[in-house]
Amino acid sequence: MEYRYNGIMHPYGFVRVAAATPRLHLTDVGSNVRETLLLLEQAEAQGVNLIVFPECHLTGYTCHDLFHHDTLQRNVLIHLEHLLEEGNRRYRGVAVYGLPLVVDGQVFNVALVVQGQTLLGIVPKTYLPTYKEYYDRRYFSAAPHVLRNTIQLVEQEVPLGNDLLFCCRSWPELVFAVEICEDLWVPIPPSSSAALAGATILVNLSASNELVGKAAYRRQLVLSQSGRCIAAYLYTSASTGESSTDLLFGGHAIIAENGTLLAENDRFSRTGSLTITDIDIQHLWHDRCQTTSFHDNRLSYPREWRRIPFDLELSPRSPELLRTVDPLPFVPSDPATRDERCREIFHIQAAALARRLEHIGLPPVSIGVSGGLDSTLALLVTCKTMDLLNLPRRHIRAFTLPGFGTTERTRANAQNLMEALGVSAREIDIRALCLEQMRALGHAPFGIPLEGETVESFSDRLRRLPADRRHDLVFENVQARIRTSLLMNAGFVIGTGDMSELAVGWCTYNADHMSMYNVNVSIPKTLVKFLVRWAAEHEFQGQIQKILLKVTETAITPELLPPDAAGNITQLTEQEVGPYELIDFFLYHFLRFGSSPEKILYLAQKAQFSRSYSRDELRHWLRTFLKRFFAQQYKRSCLPDGPKVGTVSLTPRGDWRMPSDAAAREWLSTLEDDGFNRHDGPGC
Repeated sequence: MEYRYNGIMHPYGFVRVAAATPRLHLTDVGSNVRETLLLLEQAEAQGVNLIVFPECHLTGYTCHDLFHHDTLQRNVLIHLEHLLEEGNRRYRGVAVYGLPLVVDGQVFNVALVVQGQTLLGIVPKTYLPTYKEYYDRRYFSAAPHVLRNTIQLVEQEVPLGNDLLFCCRSWPELVFAVEICEDLWVPIPPSSSAALAGATILVNLSASNELVGKAAYRRQLVLSQSGRCIAAYLYTSASTGESSTDLLFGGHAIIAENGTLLAENDRFSRTGSLTITDIDIQHLWHDRCQTTSFHDNRLSYPREWRRIPFDLELSPRSPELLRTVDPLPFVPSDPATRDERCREIFHIQAAALARRLEHIGLPPVSIGVSGGLDSTLALLVTCKTMDLLNLPRRHIRAFTLPGFGTTERTRANAQNLMEALGVSAREIDIRALCLEQMRALGHAPFGIPLEGETVESFSDRLRRLPADRRHDLVFENVQARIRTSLLMNAGFVIGTGDMSELAVGWCTYNADHMSMYNVNVSIPKTLVKFLVRWAAEHEFQGQIQKILLKVTETAITPELLPPDAAGNITQLTEQEVGPYELIDFFLYHFLRFGSSPEKILYLAQKAQFSRSYSRDELRHWLRTFLKRFFAQQYKRSCLPDGPKVGTVSLTPRGDWRMPSDAAAREWLSTLEDDGFNRHDGPGC
């Protein structure tokens, strides 16, 4: 989705914001205005749409009793006119300034919201800290003491109060509200009500001093409030130029979006600076539409808000996105965080399976082990489950079921792993069973009549097949369904298929698609390899560890089509459905945020995929993903039980419900048609 303002196209719902930490000259309003103008100029050059300055930054927060002096009060008004006039020439976005303002014989600590020379509104501080090192009530009056809802300032009638929402006329989702410092620290901040009333960006002008450990708590507050409010939170605080008589201010700037830290500065800088990033309003709006309890909460906190309209003129700028787009959204980039995530997922899988097995009387379980990543992870989880239940691992009936496409590498991986783990292991060659069933169906695989063919002679003919003849859906389905039939008759079947395969339907209906409990059902393929590697490094040692590391280096394939004459794999999954790193990226943004295809393509380029794939390749694989995702929904509508482990899942009983006959046309219409191979892959 693209948004337009005054004829300028906005890319995919992003608004650029800045938290300013200007160099402060205490009580010197003229110098502070000059510092402000310098940062406004920088903000304009970088295409900032909304900029916020610290609490009382035009005077300094630590003026104390000087706030009551007429000289300081008059200087604020005199220099404010210059700031408005000159700021209008240097900056076209919306700015939020902090200053003391006298109204009806009271001094208020206010945020002044400005666009050009127009004063959009004045928001007084609601909660005044008067404890320990704070004396706000000595100097200021709180917002409830305001006697009227508008005032005259620089020859304009300006809305005044802590009930103001600032709303963009041409972009209804862009609404922001302002609170000041202590307002965030109370049990129910004003920004909570503002978010319930529609604010998607929450702004805080602060003068929070530095203490040991306070920065971490402050960051936690900002992140938590942005998450609870499903909003962006833009926070900036007074800098080192404040008085150091008793306190030190560090100039902390934090920008968060729905619980995620987008940008943060280095504190204690002695020069003015901007912390800039792009807020994704479309993501926030999607999550609010989806989270119905958010809107139910509004009924518990009814409050009237005045809506102040404004027009946002976007600054022409380069398309460079000022936020990180993670190419592997399911896999944390930080090794420590990744290890913690893998540990938690592995234990969720094992605990969930243990609960199910206890409930049905601890029957023997059966699992197919191919030597690939998915079945290896499922087997490891099942072994961990037996350990939790104090059952011998021989309770696991593990089968390797080699067929016509099985290679010696994966077969050896499976055999060695089952033996090393101490499970009850058995190998069943399914080729004869497959030939028998195809004969019963009257099917000639690859055009080869089966009359008189033995397993050995038929296998030899398969190895000599040219590449252009290596497609036969019935041949693939028969193998997959015979394997599942054997497993179903052997015990309580543990599923191995992952979420990425389910997204594109890379499974055979009522074969590897089906089980009695699937521990991998919400694990994306890009995470499976990290989970197996983590298990190798943290849960298993010795020979098992060596085998697991070898498995992580194995190519991804269903091994349903015959290898070549040299015994090499010929059916590589990613050549059919697309690279799994792209599938998982598309899946995450499509499901988690409801992003449009154009936006997903844009984000894929910003995620550095453009280094490995051309734009046409990205478009091709995105079209492939969308077509398969819509066409294969019928396989997801009847998935077996399995534990959800992350924010995205495809279970029809929870995260994703979709008609199996929904058309993909509207999603594909914005992407140029570059052809698509209609072959459905391993089974239908």
